[in-house]
Amino acid sequence: MAVPLPTAETRWRCTLCGNLTRFDVTRSTKVVEYVHLDLGGEPKVEEREVVNETIESVRCRWCNAVDQIELVDRPGASAGA
Repeated sequence: MAVPLPTAETRWRCTLCGNLTRFDVTRSTKVVEYVHLDLGGEPKVEEREVVNETIESVRCRWCNAVDQIELVDRPGASAGA
C-alpha cells in the first residue's frame, strides 16, 4: 500500500491507535551525489540531488500497524493560508 508523504498542511496518523509522532518509514531513494575527497582520501558529499524517491511502507512505532496509516490535516494548517 503506497502512503503519500505528509505536506505542510497534512501529517500521518495511525488509524488503529491514533499515533501522530512515531513511524518507521521504509523508502527507496535514487540520488546523484557530488563527492569531494580530501587529500587524505576522506569523502564528503557536497551536493545531493534526489532523482526518485518512493515510500514503500510506513509502520506505526506504537502498535506496529503497517496498513493503517492515513494523512490528516495539521492543526492550524488552514489558518496559515
